[in-house]
Amino acid sequence: MAYVDLKEKPYYLNDQQIEWVESTIQSLTDEEKIGQLFFHLFSLEKDGNFNDDALSNHDILKQFHIGGARYQGGNKEDVQALLNDLQKHSKIPLLIAANCDSGGNGACSDGTYIASAAQSEAAQDTKVAYNAGFVSGREAKALGVNLNFDPCVDILENWRNTIVNTRSYGTDADTVIRYSNAYIDGYRQTSDMLTCVKHFPGDGTEERDQHLVLGVNAQTVDQWNQSFRKVYENHIHRGVEMIMAGHIAQPAYSKLLNPNLEDKDILPASLSKELITDLLKTDLKFNGLVITDASHMLGMTASMKREEYVPLAIAAGCDMFLFFNDIEEDFHFMLKGYQNGIITENRLHDALRRILGLKAKLHLPEKQKNKALLKPSSELDIIGSESHLQYQQEAADLGITLVKNTLNQLPIRPETHPNIRLYMIEGEKDGIYKADKSVTNHIIEILEERGFNVTLNDGSTRIKGKTLEYRQNVNAALVFANIVGYAAENNYRIRWSTAMSNEIPWYVHEVPTVFISLNYTTHLHDATMVKAYINAYHSNRTTLEAVVDKIMGESDFKGQPNDNVWTEKWEAKL
Repeated sequence: MAYVDLKEKPYYLNDQQIEWVESTIQSLTDEEKIGQLFFHLFSLEKDGNFNDDALSNHDILKQFHIGGARYQGGNKEDVQALLNDLQKHSKIPLLIAANCDSGGNGACSDGTYIASAAQSEAAQDTKVAYNAGFVSGREAKALGVNLNFDPCVDILENWRNTIVNTRSYGTDADTVIRYSNAYIDGYRQTSDMLTCVKHFPGDGTEERDQHLVLGVNAQTVDQWNQSFRKVYENHIHRGVEMIMAGHIAQPAYSKLLNPNLEDKDILPASLSKELITDLLKTDLKFNGLVITDASHMLGMTASMKREEYVPLAIAAGCDMFLFFNDIEEDFHFMLKGYQNGIITENRLHDALRRILGLKAKLHLPEKQKNKALLKPSSELDIIGSESHLQYQQEAADLGITLVKNTLNQLPIRPETHPNIRLYMIEGEKDGIYKADKSVTNHIIEILEERGFNVTLNDGSTRIKGKTLEYRQNVNAALVFANIVGYAAENNYRIRWSTAMSNEIPWYVHEVPTVFISLNYTTHLHDATMVKAYINAYHSNRTTLEAVVDKIMGESDFKGQPNDNVWTEKWEAKL
């Protein structure tokens, strides 16, 4: 077993800090020790408060002694109030995490989006990724966040993979390293913040989503060594503090490290001693903290009974457990696993040293004592600031990508194409990650401000009417795909409103037609017939205005696509 060294990377603790870690562990009851292993998710309820149906936030802290907190939803005032309240009432200061992979919008609903990983790669300039990290850190810190569950360092080898389609920085290890390093460099400009990269041992090689099924990285040992190993070695060398274990199996390495394993014994990294203790902590010499991915995901739950895998995750080498199912039940599953010896005394002590070691690195005990953990409302002014919006505008200008324009149909301007037929293609309607309903109105407003006459497609089920009449009334067609689904199906593809709907691009040879994707980069697979295709990467107002300017020829397209956009279809390039 590889035990943590708190004087080495990524902790660099002094003797006084190590003394706090050890004395704190000695002072804890068994229940308090177990509580430190858990991250709890606080969700914004309908009443506008962050609370649990059965327990108040203070009850959660008092009864279950959680080591970390994450939250879902909320504007900057609501989030800061929650985090201040949690730190004020926690006996041991909390690690508080957000998912900021593209800017402060991952920290609060009114945070500033800068650029996704895919957009950063398309910009071909590391300053875009750097600025995304910089803004992520500044805006998250203002709320009271001290840990980022990003960036994703997955390699998008399989174009069909939509779970990391926009969250991956590239299709090879060197590209991912280049841009993820830049992101972290920007993020680290905000002091007293920790970084967690994910999803070990690596997503992006297959098409399925571990929210829904066991993920499998099926690379050979040599293939993994030439790809994901390089990425993780890079970030471990650069001092990343935390790595998230995905619910992703790596059969080749698991069997290499334990030849006695049969297929039925293969487990996701989050439950695999071979992948976490043997490969990550021993072979790769990662001295930091390993946390599981969210424990409600099917990639974990499908492995065995929850009573078994809750303590097994820690026994296998993970140091923290992400989210409860039922808080009381999971807590006692973990406690029972410790009492029954599934989690040994040495394993628990090592995990606690890694957890408290990061809290010491952040100087949380001193800040708690000096009441410096609580953030003043004045810090919220940085969120959505003018300088951050300028970064957003620059990223949009550099990233928006003209993938194809084979008929040279651009530019489209009101002087030459005054009458626009607008088609809006959306995916999930009522899910957590549904598309923003304001986007359609923003697009219409922007086009009309530029002088176009806009007719929104009526949604008719007829594939078409009279084509000559269509050409007489419509000068150009703009198709915006605003598909933002997540974790409800293994692949997010274009789903037309009905069979043979009139929105399907039957009109590409009737009038100039431009297809614009506002999220996923691989929609050409389902729309190979379109002759002008743009990846815009986001639906914020800044991006929408920038993409219309570029369609009109007011601004050059600067983004560059990777080969995944063609989805291995020769006809997509026509």
